[in-house]
Amino acid sequence: MGWPSFVGCSTIVIIMMIYLDKILPVFFLPVGVAILLGLASLLFRKRALGVAAVLVLWLSSTPLVGDMAIRAAEGWQHRIPVQLVPQARAIVVLTGMLVPAQGAESENEWGGAVDRFDAGVALFKAGKAPLLIFTGGWVPWRPEAPREGDVLADRAVALGVPRNQIVVTGKVSNTAGEAREVAALLRNLNQDRADDVVILVTSAFHVRRSRLQFTRAGVPVFPFPVDFQALAGPFTVMDVLPSAHGLGNTETALRELYGYLFYRLTLLT
Repeated sequence: MGWPSFVGCSTIVIIMMIYLDKILPVFFLPVGVAILLGLASLLFRKRALGVAAVLVLWLSSTPLVGDMAIRAAEGWQHRIPVQLVPQARAIVVLTGMLVPAQGAESENEWGGAVDRFDAGVALFKAGKAPLLIFTGGWVPWRPEAPREGDVLADRAVALGVPRNQIVVTGKVSNTAGEAREVAALLRNLNQDRADDVVILVTSAFHVRRSRLQFTRAGVPVFPFPVDFQALAGPFTVMDVLPSAHGLGNTETALRELYGYLFYRLTLLT
């Protein structure tokens, strides 16, 4: 097999792994489990399976369960004041906050986790590090799209961050890729000092998994959690009624749990 063919096969394998990483968890999340139970109920004519499907979907959709699950995924953390963050060699902002808008122009709009961008810029302006790094988020089903980090870099410049103090990594499609790219980038910039940390800005529920990956890649981090998802307030009857927000929190928490367990298992191999 020639070198070009080998590279082509490697690329196909990487893309397939990305798709599997996104698709397989669906069957272990509440909606997927409820659908499978419902289909099994019809196939085997077992009413109990149908009842189980309803219970799984209802319970996982309540804000009570969703908020508890997401707070557990967040490690019961709280937002850290910027002034309490130590000095670091770089601020690393993990991407995953833009969506393409409908229309011919296909502009990128904030889709969620915009707190990551805001926090990264705020930390830089507070003088916490001389370098602001955005990861080059990219997915194979949108091959024509620019790296998300490039879009965020332009927005950061518009807010007053000097272009020469912003760096974007190569294309990445998951947390492990982000960690590897940042580690390689710091080495290339001669900033791979083992005794110094980077400030890692990401969603609170994503901190545990991302810290594990960055540590594995040889990049010590000081986590700066943002984008907290649980709703604050007293308990009400609405907390036991199904809602899209409750279901979203439950599924997000489970995705993080599965991802964390997968990464922990790979450390043993």
